[in-house]
Amino acid sequence: MILFLRLFTESFRFAWISLVENKLRTFLSLLGITIGIFAIISVFTMVDSIRNNIDESISSLGDDVVYVQKWPWTFGSDYPWWKYMSRPVPNLDELEAIRSKAQTISAVAFLVEANVTFKYGSASAENVKISGVSEQYDQIKRFEIQQGRYFTEAEMHAGRGVVVIGATVAENLFGNRNPIGKTIFLRGDKVNVVGVFKREGQNLIDFGLDNASVIPLNYARSRVDIRSDDMNPYIAVRAKEGVSNQALLDELTGIMRAQRRLPPREEDDFALNEAKLISNGFDQLIGVVNIAGGFIGFFSILVGGFGIANIMFVSVKERTNIIGIQKSLGAKNYFILFQFLFESMLLSMFGGIIGLLLIFMLTLALSGGMDFKLVLSGTNILLGLIISGTIGLVSGIAPAISAARLNPVDAIRSK
Repeated sequence: MILFLRLFTESFRFAWISLVENKLRTFLSLLGITIGIFAIISVFTMVDSIRNNIDESISSLGDDVVYVQKWPWTFGSDYPWWKYMSRPVPNLDELEAIRSKAQTISAVAFLVEANVTFKYGSASAENVKISGVSEQYDQIKRFEIQQGRYFTEAEMHAGRGVVVIGATVAENLFGNRNPIGKTIFLRGDKVNVVGVFKREGQNLIDFGLDNASVIPLNYARSRVDIRSDDMNPYIAVRAKEGVSNQALLDELTGIMRAQRRLPPREEDDFALNEAKLISNGFDQLIGVVNIAGGFIGFFSILVGGFGIANIMFVSVKERTNIIGIQKSLGAKNYFILFQFLFESMLLSMFGGIIGLLLIFMLTLALSGGMDFKLVLSGTNILLGLIISGTIGLVSGIAPAISAARLNPVDAIRSK
């Protein structure tokens, strides 16, 4: 153990002296590895950050929620689009059938959607997604109320003109004023604000409630045709705790086919969508980006590795006389080998650390200037250090072996 510590200390001292005395050479070597680590880890950091933002966006849909809709979220290449067009939209009878027959569900709600403009005095909030929702919507969608309250059961059944608005909508219409109890205009009709959703922040996929609003379904159906394709009617179903999504999908398939009287050999004329369909689609895209980023980073690292190997060969040639003196004083081959390997790894690790620091500063700068959250994870930091250390080790093997094999007499006589 003591011998190892002495070997480590001496190797570090020799490596540090060599790096300090040859500043330009050290800088050029560091530059290659720094660029390589910056290239590959910045790609991985960006991909991981995108993945995290997508997961946060998709999580609002619910991992255990299935959406009965006309259109699937993913399209098969062998399925003509006109077959989707001819499908009927989900209706309230199917909602009741699911509610009364399904054994695997904990909640079910009917929804219709549209984009509208709200007005309050001279202020307006444009392109707001408004949803008409039935009972149990609050058991399907997870949200928090920042001000006011959610709908009462009486308001839902009576179809009263009440609305819960998103934080961005409230800000656009009322600024810093309290929106609760205020009357706003929706397509010429007056609706009363009873609540404001807690701000969720922006995400890559707009599934949030910041620029959205919710009204009772019975109020919506008194104003628009909820059977219209333009209203995008659908049924959201949450599984009971402990029930798998596959079991829920199987039961919903049976109920919907029976409700629509589809013969056994006829294909489904409805779609059962779930959050993982979107997640899987992005996984494929992110996989391609990862491969492309890794490919680019590999060549960047390779160039840096060749640079370090070249510098180390020069270092061996410059210190041949010193190596001969060390050997004549009893230094073993493994000491010389370890000395140069350590120098190569130290050089490469310094370059990697600088690259990681640049990425960290970049993430701070970009995260501060936009809503997109960039994070340099501990996994990527560790990966960067491992890659730089490995490159240093591999790049230093050949120079270190050539130094360790030098004949002490010939080495001392060299100039």
